[in-house]
Amino acid sequence: MTEQNTRKGILMMVLVTLIFAVQDGISRHLAETYNVYMTVMIRYWFFALFVIALAARSPGGLKRATRSAFPKVQLFRALLLIVEIVVMVQGFVYLGLVESHAVFTSYPLLIAALSGPVLGEKVGWRRWVAIGIGFVGVLIILQPGFRVFAPAALFPLAAALMFALYGLLTRYVAREDPASVSFFWTGTVGAAAITLVGVWHWQSMSGDDWLWMGALCLTAISGHWLLIRAYEVAEASAIQPFAYLQLVFAASIGLVVFHETLAPNVALGAGVVVCAGLFTLWRARIKAAS
Repeated sequence: MTEQNTRKGILMMVLVTLIFAVQDGISRHLAETYNVYMTVMIRYWFFALFVIALAARSPGGLKRATRSAFPKVQLFRALLLIVEIVVMVQGFVYLGLVESHAVFTSYPLLIAALSGPVLGEKVGWRRWVAIGIGFVGVLIILQPGFRVFAPAALFPLAAALMFALYGLLTRYVAREDPASVSFFWTGTVGAAAITLVGVWHWQSMSGDDWLWMGALCLTAISGHWLLIRAYEVAEASAIQPFAYLQLVFAASIGLVVFHETLAPNVALGAGVVVCAGLFTLWRARIKAAS
């Protein structure tokens, strides 16, 4: 892995976080007017077409993409992701982009905390301390006891927990299944599942909003394609910390486009969570190197 490739991977990851932040902003715009299930369903249709086309061009083609050593786990993780997306988009509507992402950014800490019981990995005391500090940051954001607890805050918190479990299960199936198989199951199973729900919530869309829907589908496809390319040209440990930039980009869109506010406790809490998360990533990298 050359330094030039690592730089390229970092630039790709930064672009990925920007695209996904824009995707979140469009999702919020559409979900404020139309049913969340329908919005996510149409987005997933295009995503499924993308993963099918990708699988068809991979070694072994579609036949290989359907064969998994862990079909039940693949099925569960795909369903978990689609539920997480629906819950998170609902959080954007009720809570806004700023606070939703501030809470959601705790998911790497949840991955570290759950890696023991789910994958049997050993989590050292330093990472446990960082996890604890990170969740102090979440409490700073939510301010329980200082104000009436907003039930909407449970949306990004639940989404972070589901996404963390999804990430751990992705690592679990990666022991036998290549990434192309996991990607195929994620897109096709997710599209099938959300269609069973979304078709019952169909609403007529205006011409302008169909353009926004097209933009949403393009961001989903381009973001995932760039993410795959980023992991192909650089080590995950080198580029993963830059995923936190999605919080910065999404918060900026929330502030500028949707006129949200950045409360001091949210800014402070998010800073604590990000620092704790970066420390856990650094400790994981040190452990892997040793």
